Amino acid sequence: MEYGWGAQDISAPKRVDLPDVPVEKDMVLEDVQSGFVGAVVRVEKSGGLHVMVLEDRRGKQRTFRLGHGFLLDGQPVHVVAPILRTATTPGRTASGSVRVEGVRARTARASRIWVEGQHDAELVEKVWGDDLRLEGIVVEPLHGIDDLEGAIRAFDPGPQRRLGVLVDHLLPGTKEARIVRQAMTVPGAHHHVLIVGHPYVDVWQAVKPAALGLGAWPVVPRHQDWKTGILAGLGWPHQDKAAIARGWKRILAGVTTYADLEPSLLGRVEEVIDFLTAPAGPR
Repeated sequence: MEYGWGAQDISAPKRVDLPDVPVEKDMVLEDVQSGFVGAVVRVEKSGGLHVMVLEDRRGKQRTFRLGHGFLLDGQPVHVVAPILRTATTPGRTASGSVRVEGVRARTARASRIWVEGQHDAELVEKVWGDDLRLEGIVVEPLHGIDDLEGAIRAFDPGPQRRLGVLVDHLLPGTKEARIVRQAMTVPGAHHHVLIVGHPYVDVWQAVKPAALGLGAWPVVPRHQDWKTGILAGLGWPHQDKAAIARGWKRILAGVTTYADLEPSLLGRVEEVIDFLTAPAGPR
């Protein structure tokens, strides 16, 4: 099973001998770090930041920031923003999708998105809420994945009852990876359940520090609770649950669009939404 936690933006120092190439739809690029090769299917801009979505020949998509670290026709290039054309463009949602006006929210599907906790659910709702309401998809917090297998069995997935699960800290060799492997043994899971993950200990870390005016998240010692350590490192109140809740609200307030989130979370949520809204059929 692919975990697909997405490519990180590790732009190389700018080199004057690399040509600036404006990104265009259907342009085929290779990400040097991951080796992912795909055609540009979408380019979005928000808050001065451009990201592009590449789709490979199998239909798999990943989100990248523009910049260095790409090959075009085998040659290294510096991918820059598309050339602006004068046109009237429709408004966009926080996720970068075209805003659809005058359409009522769809009646909720039986399919669901599960996330690990309330903070995960609130973050997904803030960025993708408009899209999810239009598609009739409900996000539900699990409050932990220790019994993910049992929860999936109880959900009883099927062709019209699909399930997408977003897991924190889903890396090879972790406890989370073992839980996911076991959960995917549930009958019907292979076809009707998609479990993806991001590499962060907590979804807080999927918010770019720059969204809060920070250069980086504080480093938290292993023996310390992660949320408490983050707030302490920022010099914010952290003594109790109420302080942690206020800290999260402060972090969430810094998120206005998808551009405030790390690509490794963006790609995974988009992947789940695509899975849940695709026509029924074998995977």
